[in-house]
Amino acid sequence: MDTSHNIGFIGGGQMAEALIRGILNAGLARPDRLMVVEPDTARQEYLRQVYSLQTVRESATLASGSRILVLAVKPQVMGKVLAEYRGQITGQHLVISIAAGITIRSLAAGLGDEVRIIRVMPNTPALVLAGASALAPNSRATDEDLALAKQIFSAIGTCVEVSEPLLDAVTGLSGSGPGYVFAFIEALIDGGVLAGLPRPVAQQLVLQTVLGSAKLALETGEDPAVLRGRVTSPGGTTITGLQVLEESGFRGAVMTAVQAAAERSRELGQ
Repeated sequence: MDTSHNIGFIGGGQMAEALIRGILNAGLARPDRLMVVEPDTARQEYLRQVYSLQTVRESATLASGSRILVLAVKPQVMGKVLAEYRGQITGQHLVISIAAGITIRSLAAGLGDEVRIIRVMPNTPALVLAGASALAPNSRATDEDLALAKQIFSAIGTCVEVSEPLLDAVTGLSGSGPGYVFAFIEALIDGGVLAGLPRPVAQQLVLQTVLGSAKLALETGEDPAVLRGRVTSPGGTTITGLQVLEESGFRGAVMTAVQAAAERSRELGQ
């Protein structure tokens, strides 16, 4: 990553902080190369104290002092932010947006067609540097821009490139996915309690089981169906439990949930 350019964050919320922490932990940039515009004074002070970065008040200062700009504001204030930065952000800037539902077309309309834009959909496990992100560039973004963005988002987990229309599917899957996983975790814990375990014991076992299962799938690279088969003995406990899940429409419900969330993402982006 070219550390000769400052990285400016427009918004200093939790996801911006995750990116800052990932960038610093990975050694992608020094703290003095990071700048943040954040309206909340207490938040400004927190970021400055914890990460030793620069906090600035004026959009002109951030735009003139950075060549990489990360739009990390809520979608409902994006219109105001784009209007404020229009004219200050040029074709010399790379703009990375993590605002859900704000299309590349909308960003280009707000900032100007000459701006290089990469839109990214991260998810909340990025807060512990275990996120899953997907990115899509506009036609102005270069291969170097893409490589740089992948470096940044790989520092907070895993990162893949997709075409922009697929970002709605990404939102329905990995963007909303933590919600499905937490609901499953809750249900597993309740199942353990129903079977007689104390809740703290059930919770500890469930969290490690989910973490360990994901780690096993990641590190072996084996198909989940193969891994499931290995823990499913003929006439045993696992196949009995799986039969109940199948009879309850478990897999179909999960697939429908992802599809419904992706469709809702499309609706919100229109």
